[in-house]
Amino acid sequence: MDKIKFGIALLLMTTGIAGFYYLRDSAMVIRVISVLSGFILAVTVAWFTEHGKQFYAFSRESSEETKKVVWPSQKETIQMTGIVFAFVVVMAIFLWMVDASLLLAVKYLMEQNG
Repeated sequence: MDKIKFGIALLLMTTGIAGFYYLRDSAMVIRVISVLSGFILAVTVAWFTEHGKQFYAFSRESSEETKKVVWPSQKETIQMTGIVFAFVVVMAIFLWMVDASLLLAVKYLMEQNG
């Protein structure tokens, strides 16, 4: 039965997308409403499948877990961002120096052989 419901959901979504192209002479708002209504109906049908119920339970548990996370303060976030930017600048300078030295080495070797 779940496969039939998923098939109906897929058909509803496809119908919404097809409606977007079928209504090409209509206002863009109507075309977008066609896609959104197809998507909303498809999600509604898929909601009542076993996988839909499992996905809802997973989403609810994930939301609860994010509430348990200790998020960094604004000061910590700014400090870490500064450290990342400083590291990026140092790495950019280092890689530029390596690239420039390799370029000089290749130029030197090309003049020796030429």
